[in-house]
Amino acid sequence: MARREKKPVHKVVMTEGKRNIIQQLLQEYDIETAEDIQDALKDLLGGTIKEMMEAEYPDYLR
Repeated sequence: MARREKKPVHKVVMTEGKRNIIQQLLQEYDIETAEDIQDALKDLLGGTIKEMMEAEYPDYLR
């Protein structure tokens, strides 16, 4: 069986602005663990995901 060639990983350029945003999030959510990160993401994205689902499936979610 032939091995597939791996695609290069997309490299994100870490700018000073991105560092500042990350630092603010770490302070705002008092992030110390992976669970803290999950909780912060749920808080930040939860409302957006809910709105997207309601728009996509309005009849199913009511």
